[in-house]
Amino acid sequence: MNSYEVLRRPIVTEKSNLQAEKLHRYTFEVDVSANKLQIKDAVETAFKVQVVAVNVRHVRGKQRRMGRILGHTKDWKKATVTLAEGQTIQFFEGV
Repeated sequence: MNSYEVLRRPIVTEKSNLQAEKLHRYTFEVDVSANKLQIKDAVETAFKVQVVAVNVRHVRGKQRRMGRILGHTKDWKKATVTLAEGQTIQFFEGV
């Protein structure tokens, strides 16, 4: 898997912004088949930073209704990446 295919999108919420400012932790939606080493390599090559730790959790999709028809959103994977002290990702700054 290419390192640029691993990261899907950044998760920008109040909690993730607080973690980015105080703890140097950034949250991404990643490919479901990606492991921690692939996520670490993808963040390091994309943003030119040093990753200290990667935490991963699976998020289950929610049940949705379209009229009488019940549907289900996809399951996805969320990764929280901790950077070395003093490093930041400029993509998240000012959001």
